[in-house]
Amino acid sequence: MKAIRLREGRERSLLHRHPWIFAGSIHGGKADPGETVRVEAHDGRFLAWGAYSPNSSIRVRVWSFDEAERIDAAFFARRIERAVQMRRRLPIDSDALRLVHGEADGLPGLVVDRYGEHTLSAQFGFAGSERWKTVIADALLAASGASRLYERSDAGVRALEGLPPISGWLRGEGATAVPIREHDWRFRVDVAHGHKTGYYLDQRDNRRLFAQWVRHFGCAEVLNCYSYSGGFSVAALAGGAARVTSVDSSAPALQQAGEHVRDNGFDASRHCTLDADVNRLLRQYLDDGRRFDAIVLDPPKFAATATQAERAARAYKDINRLALKLLRPGGLLLTFSCSGGIGPELFHKIVAGAGIDAGVDGFIHARLGAAADHPMTINFPEGEYLKGLVVLRR
Repeated sequence: MKAIRLREGRERSLLHRHPWIFAGSIHGGKADPGETVRVEAHDGRFLAWGAYSPNSSIRVRVWSFDEAERIDAAFFARRIERAVQMRRRLPIDSDALRLVHGEADGLPGLVVDRYGEHTLSAQFGFAGSERWKTVIADALLAASGASRLYERSDAGVRALEGLPPISGWLRGEGATAVPIREHDWRFRVDVAHGHKTGYYLDQRDNRRLFAQWVRHFGCAEVLNCYSYSGGFSVAALAGGAARVTSVDSSAPALQQAGEHVRDNGFDASRHCTLDADVNRLLRQYLDDGRRFDAIVLDPPKFAATATQAERAARAYKDINRLALKLLRPGGLLLTFSCSGGIGPELFHKIVAGAGIDAGVDGFIHARLGAAADHPMTINFPEGEYLKGLVVLRR
């Protein structure tokens, strides 16, 4: 077994069971992409078993901190079975859920979602999971009972690993559009062409809460920005909104949003779609004197890393400033960041700054995060990627 030795004093994060080792912490040792290596402290003490990524700044991702454990097919079968069993204990009101959530499940770089009874969609995001792909695919089908697996390894992060984008059926075949149930609603997910693995499952519980808040606060006019396929729009209509506007820059996503509204039995005249740039549209609405009772801001990732946080903070601040000005007094703002480089405290400060610039104050009604099947562990705080604030304008 090849060994990677750390510089003196660089083992502290591993002793705290953090699963990443950056290139600057390594004193010596090399391996092939994805190859399992023994990670040692400067004095040769065992620290972890990990997978080596020669092209990534995260040079090693840890599989196990147990020296007696062997990284083989049985290891992946155990980890995947444990992840699946944990989800079965959760009160998830949907037939679509996340089965494997990367580092939180002890499987770095692997994301797997289940849609309906038979279909899995997976992203193999780093050299280690790529090297074990065949073994992992077999273990996933065995543990989940699904019959087919679509690979969506087309995220930009693979380029940082020196890996090409890959998309297609890894196990099984057939239509890529899959009907799913979420709470009392029906949606259709395309595992081949949808965002991420096909759909934003992490917002499942927040959509249900939004429907409840729309009803409770009597939100008649709702604006859903970066609406994608209309999940929050359906939730708003379910909560009794008189009119919902879905805004996105993707015409196919907006078409699907309209279909979801109709599929769930809502009057299509209560919903309109706009193919537009959100920032520009919010400014136009201000000039036109438009006002809303509830606004959802669920933008794409503005900052992939902490180094991009400053630029991203300006973008988040601007859209939140405009949204707060567009809210009627007593209106509701749901605002989110899925940028790993923006922590919860910083995001709160950004929204606070937006309120100051807008001349608007508000109560923090709730703090939101990803659904429970997207877990964050004690030892890996970076797993808290989705942050949300619910603001009631004063």
